[in-house]
Amino acid sequence: MTRIITLFCIFIAQIGFSQSAESYLEKIRNNEALLTAFFQQMPKGGDLHHHFSGSVYAEPLLERAIAEDFYLNLETMAVSKTKPAIGNWENFSSLKNKGKLEYYEQQIMQTWSVKDYNGSVPSDDQFFDSFMKFEPTIQGHFAEGMLELKKRAIAENVSYIETQLSTIPCDMNVSDLADFNTKLRQSADQKDEKAVLKLLDDLYKSLQKKDAKKYAEDFNTNFIAKLHKDLKMDDEKFTMRYQNFVLRFMEPVDLFKNLIIAFISSNENKLTAGVNIVSPEHGQTSMKDYWLHMVMFKYCHSKFPDVKYTLHAGELTLGLVQPEELTWHINDAIYVAGANRIGHGVDIAYEANSYDLLKYMAQKNIPIEINLVSNEFILKVKENRHPFTLYKEFNVPIVISTDDAGILRSNMTEQYVLLAKRYPDVSYETIKKYVYNSINYSFIQDASVKKQLIKDLDNRFKTFEAKFSKN
Repeated sequence: MTRIITLFCIFIAQIGFSQSAESYLEKIRNNEALLTAFFQQMPKGGDLHHHFSGSVYAEPLLERAIAEDFYLNLETMAVSKTKPAIGNWENFSSLKNKGKLEYYEQQIMQTWSVKDYNGSVPSDDQFFDSFMKFEPTIQGHFAEGMLELKKRAIAENVSYIETQLSTIPCDMNVSDLADFNTKLRQSADQKDEKAVLKLLDDLYKSLQKKDAKKYAEDFNTNFIAKLHKDLKMDDEKFTMRYQNFVLRFMEPVDLFKNLIIAFISSNENKLTAGVNIVSPEHGQTSMKDYWLHMVMFKYCHSKFPDVKYTLHAGELTLGLVQPEELTWHINDAIYVAGANRIGHGVDIAYEANSYDLLKYMAQKNIPIEINLVSNEFILKVKENRHPFTLYKEFNVPIVISTDDAGILRSNMTEQYVLLAKRYPDVSYETIKKYVYNSINYSFIQDASVKKQLIKDLDNRFKTFEAKFSKN
């Protein structure tokens, strides 16, 4: 990186600071080294589509596993603090004593991330399967990861991250509510929204009796607020907020329970900026219950109208699922669930009445979170196959994000390099607009914080653009 920045400075010196940032960008469109130096230094605002555990690089996770002498599954490269009863597990100290540690370190790096990916397994499996393999190294070490992300963000001129940090711990016993699983799915099969909403209302009342609120309060006070304050996450250079999220693969009652708690948490704490839903969208349960999940969000909005939420929707492409499954996910995320933002939205060209949907997103200012590196690796969708241009043509607000920079071995700078190189009609001023979108469309609840971030962006861009002005 130092060599690239040096190259950038030499080039600027040669042109004598005689042009604007926009004219300079046009000259370097096809030079990745110069683009990298340019965007490394350009202010990039916020990263709004950001998974905490997938954004921490594998190296510190591996170091932690070795230092704490975790057990390693020699077939899958998963780790565990204690030795499971089933599987071929060996602790790291034993591997080191046998002289095998270096070999397995390499295997782990290639399993926990896309490093040296060779296509031996499907790219979507490589990506999604990695989370549970390194997850034990995350637990109890959120602070180290947050500080790593903050340091990296500041280094590449990212001033805000809205991260999906953790699910909300909940040991509530809902076994007595299991009948709702069958009833909800039966009503969902009939697309009987009225019946589903009635069942959710009954379920909500039952969850209230089980004191769902206490789990949200404990999470807000003893985890989010404490961690955020102790680490001094907010300062003059950087701000962080947190999205609560639920897992698509859970049974309806468990998912709804967690969703209610997530909404309560976001409703009562300015640090928990919104709610999301994660896990592979093409998973069996995800596909089966997708419409039901959208109705759940609609119900939660009726109870907590001030809570914002963004939904992973349309992270699908032809071949991954049947063609007819590409026609309705973004539609339902917007028209049924009422999403405030959409994450990925890759299948938009296949969606029913896509032009009307795009017009609606533009009219209602519903941004699309574009993740170029992620979409290329997981879905093999890039360049002209990627719907970025489609969203741009219909004036849908666009924000540029990383998704899971750790697993993908990427960063925010690379997203902008790809954007500028692959889409030459996107001007500097348009890119700058996307940067401001990342703050304007964030879920920051405190208006003064958002205002300060915008003011900071103004100052950062003034400094950056001065590099291209005449002396």
